[in-house]
Amino acid sequence: MRTFPTIVLSLAAVLLAGCATTKNRVIVLGMIHSGHRTSEIYSLDVLRDAIEKIDPDFVLCEIPPDRFEAARDEFAADGKITEPRVSRFPEYVDVVFPLTKTMDFEIVPCAGWTKAMSDDRNAKLKRWATERPDETAEVNAAEAKVEAIMASEGDPNDPLYIHTDHFDELVKEALEPYDRLFNDDLGPGGWTNINKAHSALIETALDEHSGEGETILITFGAWHKYWFLEQLRLRDDIEIVDSRVFFEH
Repeated sequence: MRTFPTIVLSLAAVLLAGCATTKNRVIVLGMIHSGHRTSEIYSLDVLRDAIEKIDPDFVLCEIPPDRFEAARDEFAADGKITEPRVSRFPEYVDVVFPLTKTMDFEIVPCAGWTKAMSDDRNAKLKRWATERPDETAEVNAAEAKVEAIMASEGDPNDPLYIHTDHFDELVKEALEPYDRLFNDDLGPGGWTNINKAHSALIETALDEHSGEGETILITFGAWHKYWFLEQLRLRDDIEIVDSRVFFEH
């Protein structure tokens, strides 16, 4: 027969083990950026309603960490955000930041972009349109082909369409030439390289809250989504929730 202290220690070990293995719920929402202001099917109101249903504890955003403090301070001052790398995203300016007034969640900036990286990428792509015309044509053709397929299948901005494996497979196909031909030469701003930078920040945030049983929402451009999901599926400390349930009526 086990002694009383032994039983107590065993129960404590079970309780501690249970706490340590409580998985966080992770939802990845693909954003359409300025499209949220013009799309009826995936409007800012639709996005707002989905986030309210999700009721996150943390929102991991496509905001560079070095731009977050300025945006947060601007919003706190007068409810407006003019910081350039944040104000370009209506999902944050018009939805996520305002929701902090009525909901209890923490915004975590997880974008690997810097202005210098973005400027360098844009300048190179513009130059390569002339200097590397065949490669540029291949990149453009792949994206145009997939965009035509998406358009033929319905509204490509429908969140019930965006949040499918089929959508992710099409995006991956569309970006394969861009990634293969330009990633290395673009340096930090290349497709794989920038997604690794984004993912590193996301993984750090997930590691910091591993085992807490929280609800974590990730919001990035919809074409990044497949890349993140491939990495997230390698983790055994999270439960990835089907995003479509938050858009179903």
